[in-house]
Amino acid sequence: MLIVMHHEATPEDVEAVCARIRKLGFEPRPMPGEQRTAIGLVGNDGPVDPARFHGLPGVLRAIPVSAPYKQVSLEWQAAPTIIELANGTRIGGDAVVMMGGPCSVETERQLMTTAEYVAAAGATVLRGGAYKPRTSPYSFQGLGEDGLKLLAKARDVFGLAVITEALDEASAEKVAEYADIIQIGARNMQNFGLLKHVGRLGRPVMLKRGHANTVKEWLLAAEYIVHAGNPQVMLCERGIRGFDNVTRNVFDVSAIAVAKTMTHLPVIGDPSHGTGKRELIVPMARAAVAAGADGLIVETHPEPTEALSDGQQALYPQQFHDMVRQVGQVAQVLGRPLAGQ
Repeated sequence: MLIVMHHEATPEDVEAVCARIRKLGFEPRPMPGEQRTAIGLVGNDGPVDPARFHGLPGVLRAIPVSAPYKQVSLEWQAAPTIIELANGTRIGGDAVVMMGGPCSVETERQLMTTAEYVAAAGATVLRGGAYKPRTSPYSFQGLGEDGLKLLAKARDVFGLAVITEALDEASAEKVAEYADIIQIGARNMQNFGLLKHVGRLGRPVMLKRGHANTVKEWLLAAEYIVHAGNPQVMLCERGIRGFDNVTRNVFDVSAIAVAKTMTHLPVIGDPSHGTGKRELIVPMARAAVAAGADGLIVETHPEPTEALSDGQQALYPQQFHDMVRQVGQVAQVLGRPLAGQ
């Protein structure tokens, strides 16, 4: 439920509504606005009678929120959430944000080379895995904290923000120390303990959709992070499992468009994991932006055939540059610039 206050409501009126919410056993979330304050009610599994707030001083109206994912829904907040990073990148606004980098941080030379051409192409965020969730325990697992240090060094040299994945609470603490965005991968989308933990770390979070999860489940997972105290959440569509093995996953472009009608959170497209094939990344990147994506996160490597992980879905440097140019043309048709340009 959302209780909207009159524009002349006093701080005492707002506190009286919050006290009523607490008395009912729920949690108030005051949200001051330019014209008036709204107070969100969270913690209820079922409907709350709006009449409980009618007649309280300063109350304009009480609006039931029908979506089970309350705080991330458009019913709760009509204005888009905009996440601002230290390098000035704004995710969720008019500009389309480009994120690029290797699947795994392998060496300083590999990462610095990638960061240089990613920045030159027009991206403002560098991706790279320091902790890698691999299907086989014998596959390359990442460099851990050493990889995080290399990402931080690349950020300092090239002015890029950094996004990298956390696998558990311990790695989330480390990622929050070094990176600008904590990525929660598809395998951890419903790791609710981890979601609540990153919600308390104060860093922006990218939440990837699970391999077999609905859009509703995806938004409910985001609700865990926001409810824990962190409103800086972006969603990432990275493909779901299908029956046809012609692509690695089914890149659900429609989910991007659908999510934009359901939530105020930014939505990012990941055509690399969505397709798993280098030759399909660029057309799906164009499609994601056409569907309304606020940004893209794309794998690229100086020498994909030598990559320690996911080389088959990494763009060559020139391909990455061409992709940014083409995506920029699509964005321009829609009246949207590329971030940083």
